Amino acid sequence: MGIPNRDTITAIVLLFLCGVLFWVSFDIRSPDYGILLPSAWPRAVLAVLAVFSLIFLTQSLRPAASDQVTAEADEAQYAGFRGWLRKYQNPIWCYVVYFVFLATLPILGALIGGILLVFGLLTALEGGTPGKMALHAAIAVISIGAMWALFSFGLRVILPQGMIFSIL
Repeated sequence: MGIPNRDTITAIVLLFLCGVLFWVSFDIRSPDYGILLPSAWPRAVLAVLAVFSLIFLTQSLRPAASDQVTAEADEAQYAGFRGWLRKYQNPIWCYVVYFVFLATLPILGALIGGILLVFGLLTALEGGTPGKMALHAAIAVISIGAMWALFSFGLRVILPQGMIFSIL
């Protein structure tokens, strides 16, 4: 048996962190009021994360015949700084778009900023043809509008409204 690959190590670390955080969730204080315990949501999220980590672990343990050939081709294709930029251009775009979202959040607010964030991420990752951009806009408006309505009206969470909505 050889050295485990990066995915296997990552899955094991994630499972370990899920176990530790699940154990720590028993230290969350239970108040005398309310029906749902405060530890219910963290445990539910950790359970879903643990299931996904188990799936990740099983996929990383499967032998793949083409891994060695693909790894050698990737090293040759992505040599140097430009190759590194080309290899990691999608995560770099995601960080740039998210930074712009955070920088403009006090001005645009959660609703408009969130719509522009989702639209920007989808456009940066999939491209900007007119048909795709219309689909990206629809996905952004529907998903962020629904989440904003859920948090604002259903859960009564005060979200940043920005300068635009405070003027209106």
